[in-house]
Amino acid sequence: MYNRLDGDKLLNDNRRRERTLIVGLELTMDTIDIDTSLDELQELVQAAGGVVVSRIVQKRDSIHPAYFIGKGKVEEIRLYCEELDIDAVVFNDELSGAQIRNLEKIIDKKIVDRTNLILDIFATRATSKEGKLQVKLAQLKYRLPRLVGMRDYLSREGGGIGTRGPGEQKLETDRRHILREINNIEKQLKEVEANRQITRKRRHNSNYPIVALVGYTNAGKSTLLNRLMDDESDESKQVFVKDILFATLDTSLRRARLPNGQIYLLTDTVGFVSKLPTHLIEAFKGTLEETKYADMLLHVVDASNSDIDIQIKTTIEILKELEVLDKPIITVFNKMDRTDIQSLIYESNLVGEKIFISAKNDVNIDKLKLLIQEKLPQEYKYILMKIPYDKQTILNYFMNNYEIENLRHEEDGTYFDLAINILDYERYKDYIVNPKTKIEK
Repeated sequence: MYNRLDGDKLLNDNRRRERTLIVGLELTMDTIDIDTSLDELQELVQAAGGVVVSRIVQKRDSIHPAYFIGKGKVEEIRLYCEELDIDAVVFNDELSGAQIRNLEKIIDKKIVDRTNLILDIFATRATSKEGKLQVKLAQLKYRLPRLVGMRDYLSREGGGIGTRGPGEQKLETDRRHILREINNIEKQLKEVEANRQITRKRRHNSNYPIVALVGYTNAGKSTLLNRLMDDESDESKQVFVKDILFATLDTSLRRARLPNGQIYLLTDTVGFVSKLPTHLIEAFKGTLEETKYADMLLHVVDASNSDIDIQIKTTIEILKELEVLDKPIITVFNKMDRTDIQSLIYESNLVGEKIFISAKNDVNIDKLKLLIQEKLPQEYKYILMKIPYDKQTILNYFMNNYEIENLRHEEDGTYFDLAINILDYERYKDYIVNPKTKIEK
């Protein structure tokens, strides 16, 4: 099956986008609709800076070990590439090094598989040191067994989709050099992880509950995080938002406040896609582990997407791999300004507590805040305390174990505000200035 799509499109700097042909294999056992899957692949290509000119689908009972698709179909693709002036052929699944090499010999065009395409996008999105190291490590591990098959197009001029990240020079050296590079990056990531653990400890000591936003890429997690933030007027704290896949790759952590005044922490995570290989999840394990340290998860869903059921299932499967399904989860159906509740079709057994919002238009955000407040498992009270000057050991305890606010020294003692856990509240209630100022769940 062959479908002609877009023609030439230009990048912002007037360079022609890479013209790509996307290829899907529909196996008899597949549960995901092939057109839906290729629609997502097309979005991925666009996110990588390419334009999809056409798509080809082949139905088979099994994968061809040498070419992934049938050899006759490979010949068809070669002819289409000549006819349509194709720069790259992008496959909807992961290919082996031998398959890439065999396909390139016949088609004589750059061959990119889904995994490499996603990594390519990750390489353009990572901004933190950890994010860049994670991407580079995943790319090297992916490319190592495929060096022979990928060598031809990596050495061609122009770069483009599938060639970002570690450059040609590093990938053309021997395997031992690449293994040393992998080992070096893994050591650096261990150092980053050690720092992350210190940060997590400080966060834990602050006694602020943590809410993690998870979900499919481009579901609106970053927009929602910005809506929930304590100080939306401070643009420097706003998280980057753009209507593209994987706009957010690095974890963001921001402070927010519930309607009862309690402070909590919001963390954003990398978005999910279908057919996300296990080793990619492993590569971003450090980032995704933020969900393990969260007290609650907000599963953000793009309600306007026609494949909402697939996106919910994909996210639930990944959360299951991360072993976090035991946490309180609120399913947040976002972008309701583009659809209505009656048109939503999904498996209800995968959705527990739910709410329908539009983060963009600020619809039901206040109701969501109340729901978060109601469902957060940990109980804290936001109070004002006064510690007499002869009780410095108590003051030191709070200074070392909490993130205190508005510290000031008056004639009769030291005053400060904090979110205190229920045990310490009972233990130190004699030092609460005014019980009426405490705010309970």
